[in-house]
Amino acid sequence: MSLETVNTEHLDVAGVRYAYRRLGPSTGTPLVLLQHFTGTMDAWDPAVVNALAETRPVIVFNNRGIGTSSGQTPDTVEQMAADAETFIRGLGLAQVDLLGFSLGGMLAQVLAVRHPALIRKVIIAGAAPRGGEEHLLVVVEDAFAKAAPDVRLPLLFTSSDESQRAGRAFVARATARAQDRDPDSGDDVSEPQAKAIIGWCAVKDEGNKTLRGIVQPTLIVHGSDDTMFPSINAYNMFKAMKNAQLILYPDSGHGALFQYPETFVAHCRIFLDA
Repeated sequence: MSLETVNTEHLDVAGVRYAYRRLGPSTGTPLVLLQHFTGTMDAWDPAVVNALAETRPVIVFNNRGIGTSSGQTPDTVEQMAADAETFIRGLGLAQVDLLGFSLGGMLAQVLAVRHPALIRKVIIAGAAPRGGEEHLLVVVEDAFAKAAPDVRLPLLFTSSDESQRAGRAFVARATARAQDRDPDSGDDVSEPQAKAIIGWCAVKDEGNKTLRGIVQPTLIVHGSDDTMFPSINAYNMFKAMKNAQLILYPDSGHGALFQYPETFVAHCRIFLDA
């Protein structure tokens, strides 16, 4: 099965019905994917998810209030992380790895600190630390103003010909699923999630307490020209954490992992298998 064809399952726990999809082998430490601002399961790149699932169990899901999951979308990173933990434990999983992209990378930081026995390794892509630099609303407004064929092209990729070609290929992959697709997110998702991101970055974390509390091995991946969460965020996370590795991809924006899917998957495999 692939991300484009695998059936959607549902888990009822703590009053919420979570929609999720499970790929890959039945044994091994599961890799749970935490999605970006307004993103659903169908916003992931099949080239990334399917390749990761060749060697390990992979779980994608819609957190509370997202896509076909029930409930109301929270407006804090901390509550989103708590909901993600509820989902993970509801599946009966004793230990997992995390791949958090953008907003999902913020959730991953909270989960790693709060639940060190549950989280084995962490991959943070295109995110910011607590108190980090963000330009979410400006970048999103600018992307929509460009009237591109797909807003993800200016939002996730640079203006270079090479990056835009990669972006168009990503959009084609991400729209390939024909049946049982998640609905696009509306204001009921974007508004509380924007509040959560802005709030996460608005208050400085004295002494980098959150980052220094992450004891798990962590891989930090970022685009060289990410305008939403500038790459200085990745460097600052790397410097503050006890056991982190940092990779910057060239000529890439917020969606660096989707611009270089094969390279990103190779780096993830090396990190997770070490």
